[in-house]
Amino acid sequence: MVMIDSEMIQKIAHELTNARSILFITGAGISADSGLPTYRGFGGLYNGNSTEDGISIEAILSVKMLAQRPELTWKYIYQIESCCRGAKYNRAHEVIAQMEEHFERVWVLTQNIDGLHRDAGSRNVIEIHGDVRSLICTRCNYRKRVENYNGLKIPPQCPRCDAIIRPDVVLFGEMLDEPKCTLLNHQLEIGFDMVFSIGTTSIFPYIAGPVLNAKKNGARTIEINPDTTEVSQFVDYKISAGAAAALNDIWQQVIDKG
Repeated sequence: MVMIDSEMIQKIAHELTNARSILFITGAGISADSGLPTYRGFGGLYNGNSTEDGISIEAILSVKMLAQRPELTWKYIYQIESCCRGAKYNRAHEVIAQMEEHFERVWVLTQNIDGLHRDAGSRNVIEIHGDVRSLICTRCNYRKRVENYNGLKIPPQCPRCDAIIRPDVVLFGEMLDEPKCTLLNHQLEIGFDMVFSIGTTSIFPYIAGPVLNAKKNGARTIEINPDTTEVSQFVDYKISAGAAAALNDIWQQVIDKG
């Protein structure tokens, strides 16, 4: 078990008592306590250079591969969804949702496609990479939300036009959703008192950027991640622990302070 620095927890809790606005940036690590694997790193789902089909996961989960070999892309989409199937939000998701009720302004920018932030009760969520449970047609405007992929023909076809259906997620080679980017930029322009980076390697500029800019503008920055990441050396506070335990300890201190 990783020992969490209690003095650092108290300092972050003190910072929170003076904060009005908070941004949480989350990656696969926040869902680890829900039993979901990260895709890279310790215990990652796809740690090798290639998959069992001899192709990198980035190539398989690309818009080009979906067009050329939808059955192959869907094979791995199904694997990812099956890992999410039945997963429940954990204490980290709960704490963030509770903070949304406590502070004046709280937003979540998540890379995750598992939907657990919304399941936990968070409303101000920017799912920048989409939602695996939302299916859309590649040709027409057909859209359907499902609880899981059980019984789904692979690859699924649209009941209206027979085209391939896909999850409403960002595949490799695709641009991010413009309305979501506009919303994110608007919130960043307003600014935040504190920015948390939780369970993400921060390799994408739109994930690392809000942390680095917050630091530059004088906001408090916190990283919760067992690993060293692209932003670790820049944040004000670095907690090398799991998200659920760290956020629970921080939130308990805030509650105890009144």
